[in-house]
Amino acid sequence: MGIEKEKADARIFMDEDEFNRSSAPMITEKSYESEPDRDPHNLNGHLKLSFQDVIAEPESTHSFDKVWICSTALFEISKYLIYKVLTVFLAIPLAFVIGLLFAILSCLHIWIVMPFVRTCLMVLPSVQAVWRGLTDSFVAPFFASMGRCFSSARVRIDRPF
Repeated sequence: MGIEKEKADARIFMDEDEFNRSSAPMITEKSYESEPDRDPHNLNGHLKLSFQDVIAEPESTHSFDKVWICSTALFEISKYLIYKVLTVFLAIPLAFVIGLLFAILSCLHIWIVMPFVRTCLMVLPSVQAVWRGLTDSFVAPFFASMGRCFSSARVRIDRPF
């Protein structure tokens, strides 16, 4: 009735010859135009994981080929679908919270932190002059007189054999 001739929107590769060993999910979707790069600065390059990055079988121990293919497909599909479901529920609220946080931090930095820093930098030369005067008047003479008192002291260490 025409159903046999329709093409599926998504399919899973199960044959050994068509087995996808890349990091892309094993579900293929229709794409009419190239998608923009959502991570142009490669901030999340460490998250580009494939099944072989997580599960690896050495040459000496291998499971059945169909088990390996099915587990790879299940890993890729679950990673792909669960990420999509989580972003549906979490992306908008978290984007709002993160935007609010960055707005608050920007406001605090612009209106409180930088004026405080600029004020401190304006006041520091006079504070430095007062501090230098106090140390030259009180601290330096005290340590100079202590140094003169102890300059005549001699220390001798006798070691018994």
